[in-house]
This record gives sequence, C-alpha cells and structure tokens, in this order.
Amino acid sequence: MEAVNPRELAESGIINAVQWLKLGVETVGAFIIALGIGVAGWLLIKALVQRRTANFTAIRLTLARYLALALEFQLGADILSTAIAPSWQQIGQLGAIAVIRTGLNYFLTKEMKEEERQSAEQSVTERAHQAPEN
Repeated sequence: MEAVNPRELAESGIINAVQWLKLGVETVGAFIIALGIGVAGWLLIKALVQRRTANFTAIRLTLARYLALALEFQLGADILSTAIAPSWQQIGQLGAIAVIRTGLNYFLTKEMKEEERQSAEQSVTERAHQAPEN
C-alpha cells in the first residue's frame, strides 16, 4: 500500500472544497438573474395590462439591479477559480473573464445611476407642472 502524502491530501481537499464553493456561488448568481428576469417580467406584464407603456425605466432599473448583483457573484466565483487554477493559461482566461464582467458591472451601474438621476429630474419637473396655481 502506498503512503498518502498529508500535504497532497490537504491540497486535494482544499481544491474540492473551493470547486464546490465556486459552483455554489455561480448557482446563486444564476438564481439572482432568473429572479430578476421574473420580477422584471412581472412588472412588464403589469405595465402592459394597465396600459402604462410610455416609460419602462423603472422596469429596466429593476432588472439592472438584479444583473449587477448577479455579476458580483459571478465575479466572486471567478476569483475563487484563480485560487485553484493549475496553469497560467487558465489564470489568463479567468482574468479576461473577470475584466469583462467587471467592465459590464461598471457600465451597468453607471447606466443605472444615470437612469435614476433622469427619473428623479422627471419627477421634479412633473410635480412642478402639477403644482396648484394661486
């Protein structure tokens, strides 16, 4: 019987644990995307039924929030992958994916802030026009 090296056994256990953790984090990210699509879909259906189709900004912002959160989870899974990536090629691929996801998240967050600012300005303008005249 061959002797088991404790270091190799520990390393193998850590790699397996990180792979399971990565899978769990990716699953949470996918669930958040599915939940966001469901919520945004429901809001869209409500808007269509109530014939409030002039502006879908609130629905877009709702979906964007879910996507931004899911991207954070996916990025976390990518970071976990780099901890156990056995080759420089895999580390490079994971790095490229992380850069793309970080860029997507940055621009998505930027767009959400701009939409929220425009929505707030529109609300102020509408309230000003609805103010009772003396």
